[in-house]
Amino acid sequence: MLFTDRADAGRQLAEALRHVAKDDPVVLGLPRGGVPVAYQVAQALGAPLDVIVVRKLGVPYQPELGFGAIGEGGVRVLSEDIIRRGRIGPADVDAVQRTEEAELARQAGRFRAGRRRLPLDGRTAIVIDDGIATGATAAAACRVVRAQGAARVVLAVPVAPPDAAARLRTAADEFVCLSTPYAFSAVGEWYRDFSQTSDDEVIALLSQAAGGTTERAGATAVGPRAARGAGGTEEVRIEAGPVRLTGDLTLAAGGGGPIVMFAHGSGSSRRSPRNRAVAATLNRAGLGTLLFDLLTPAEEADRAKVFDIDTLARRLAEATRWLRAREAVPIGYFGASTGAAAALRAAAYPDADIGAVVSRGGRPDLAGHSLLASVQAPTLLIVGGADTLVLDLNRQAQSALTCENRLEIVPGATHLFEERGALDTVSALARDWFTRHFRLLPA
Repeated sequence: MLFTDRADAGRQLAEALRHVAKDDPVVLGLPRGGVPVAYQVAQALGAPLDVIVVRKLGVPYQPELGFGAIGEGGVRVLSEDIIRRGRIGPADVDAVQRTEEAELARQAGRFRAGRRRLPLDGRTAIVIDDGIATGATAAAACRVVRAQGAARVVLAVPVAPPDAAARLRTAADEFVCLSTPYAFSAVGEWYRDFSQTSDDEVIALLSQAAGGTTERAGATAVGPRAARGAGGTEEVRIEAGPVRLTGDLTLAAGGGGPIVMFAHGSGSSRRSPRNRAVAATLNRAGLGTLLFDLLTPAEEADRAKVFDIDTLARRLAEATRWLRAREAVPIGYFGASTGAAAALRAAAYPDADIGAVVSRGGRPDLAGHSLLASVQAPTLLIVGGADTLVLDLNRQAQSALTCENRLEIVPGATHLFEERGALDTVSALARDWFTRHFRLLPA
């Protein structure tokens, strides 16, 4: 079994966990890669999402060998056998624990951004990672979760080697694994996209879930005024010519504010943690957002469709008309990769009336030189300084733009802006560009 990315793995894992939904579970993702998988499971099951932060206690003279683990709430689980055989004294145990406690507190505080840990007393806890290598961390997480009061522990992963899977069946009350290939050497080889998950992406997904975007299974909103979640986000169905597209619409507090529509690029979707991180920043700045897929699931498997900029732009324009008829507010575009080309081409249409455009690591050159000259919306191009090929293409595209425009280079950032702080910079740049230009629009 090969997964497209962590979001795809999460959606498939959710199907295998449908039977747990009746137990009103809490979903816990191991940082960092387990959280994007857990987010999809939580959404499908209508369950709350949290992060499970575990720190291994390593033998002082052999740190890779764990003699125990600690978790939040003062939880400590020890392997008395390893302590005895390793002749690890109480002072050594305490010294290692003090060091790991500091890192545990730092990670938990950063990931939760001030929110409290979800209580597990008497609950069913689903512990999720993006895959298993040795299984030591996952096993420790299960022990910590049980010590935190969980009545039942389910460990779920997309992929694991057969020997680790056999060991983990005794670590939890239930073990769910979609694939146990014998030819296993690393988790990443079972994903087409196994890009590193950043702290910022974890924070954004946990914030999205805490804000009420996770809905109970079977309660999907499809009408133009269907009930919104507690955080003001609803799942919508968008009429775009012959197809219906699925999206997540978040309105500004009180409604009536500008909305930024996200056009994702190749290999991505409305579940992209990177786009959701940017959207969360825009929401906090008082802007609405609409994240949606420009292609149906069947079309996404066709590479020719993914790079069909004309079709993507046409559907974005049709979705814009749908949104404008519904909300009648100023609209902006945020495009990534090939989605940036679609956004600029749609913004060049004579009736577009787009307030501002932002491109993140985009391919604006694919919009076409003549159409770029027709774009009237103020356009910001954001590119990583280490993404040299795309940077050159953006400079060429910028030379064709006649509207107000700017090229911002994020030093040291690569194409996916995975470096620490890079996505925060992108989010701040997009926020400032949209808020400034929406303020300049006539009332």
